[in-house]
Amino acid sequence: MSHRPVGKVVDGHGLEPPEPFELTMAALDAIDPSESVLLLLPREPHPLFQVLDRQGFLHRSQRTPEGHYEIRIWRAD
Repeated sequence: MSHRPVGKVVDGHGLEPPEPFELTMAALDAIDPSESVLLLLPREPHPLFQVLDRQGFLHRSQRTPEGHYEIRIWRAD
């Protein structure tokens, strides 16, 4: 997982698609290249992963004990 500091947190709980996607992309545009975005969701966003891969971002998804997902996203070097 990236050791880059979290520059922005996007909490997608309770939001309707495509709002989490839009907020995540806006956060990625706003952070410094040395930072990452932490996305919090109730499920894994597989369509987002495809977009991130195409746009040169890396990501790691981790399921929490509560069954939610924490996804770290950062720019590939």
